[in-house]
Amino acid sequence: MEYLVSMTTQVPEGTSQAEVNDIRTREAANSRRLAERKQLLRLWRPPLQPGEWRTLGLFAAQDGARLEDVLSSMPLRVWRSDEVTPLTPHPNDPGPASGASGAAKEFLVAFAPASPQDATSQAMRDATAAEAVSAKALAGQGHLMRLWNTPGEGHALGLWRARDATEMQTVLDSLPLAPWLSMKTTPLSAHPSDPGVVGS
Repeated sequence: MEYLVSMTTQVPEGTSQAEVNDIRTREAANSRRLAERKQLLRLWRPPLQPGEWRTLGLFAAQDGARLEDVLSSMPLRVWRSDEVTPLTPHPNDPGPASGASGAAKEFLVAFAPASPQDATSQAMRDATAAEAVSAKALAGQGHLMRLWNTPGEGHALGLWRARDATEMQTVLDSLPLAPWLSMKTTPLSAHPSDPGVVGS
């Protein structure tokens, strides 16, 4: 099973830079070990406010208890809080891809139902069928990398690639189900320990 983990680190006041550097070095080494074991699949940095230290991670574990074992093995956990979102297979998921593409930017997009009052069930069925075709085409074009269901009826999360935020929005607006969805897009930046780029 796969999990998205939002990891927020707060270094205690008075911690020396040497101690911070030591834990970061051990964290990077541990990330490499977890990636070799296929327990850590991806790492990203979301947009940060001044003083924030956050990472988004895609992990694989047999269940929540095994995931906790993985997360607790990470040296930065002593200063970190984790928010875990379980991910389940989505029928339109193109499946795991190889390493990150150098030119395109990555985005996480959370989808939730936002059906207009006048939506008919037939229109929704038609849009859902067209969505599967569209997802396959967008995966073939290199835009849709992964797609998962998340907790909540009709909620999903997608990993996408585009040249920039404008192109990403154009792609999302083209989705057949767009009129029935609310979408929250998070631009992602590279993390130095990302298994999707390290060693690729």
